[in-house]
Amino acid sequence: QVQLVESGGGLVQAGGSLRLSCAASGSIFSINAMGWYRQAPGKQRELVARATSGGRTNYADSVKGRFTISRDNGKNTAYLQMNSLKPEDTAVYYCNAAAGVVRITDYWGQGTQVTVSS
Repeated sequence: QVQLVESGGGLVQAGGSLRLSCAASGSIFSINAMGWYRQAPGKQRELVARATSGGRTNYADSVKGRFTISRDNGKNTAYLQMNSLKPEDTAVYYCNAAAGVVRITDYWGQGTQVTVSS
């Protein structure tokens, strides 16, 4: 089992920045990748950014060049630095951990609201 706790959401004006944090606990040794997803009202949850334990990252096209995912393995924490925020970035952001040795299981945080005003 992996537990994830997010923090860092809030209200920001367009063009501003926020940093989200996701602290992992439990069976952290089994985590293969951590990522951030978001869900806006009336829309499906979508991948924002993902980082594997080997250091590979991938981003949604809509956030490339503006968002950066990073992991601090010593603190068992993942971060999402969001710059040049746009109103369309408004959503609930969820931390995800893909963990497991034989079978991969997805774990989710409780979500944190990010609101970008125009």
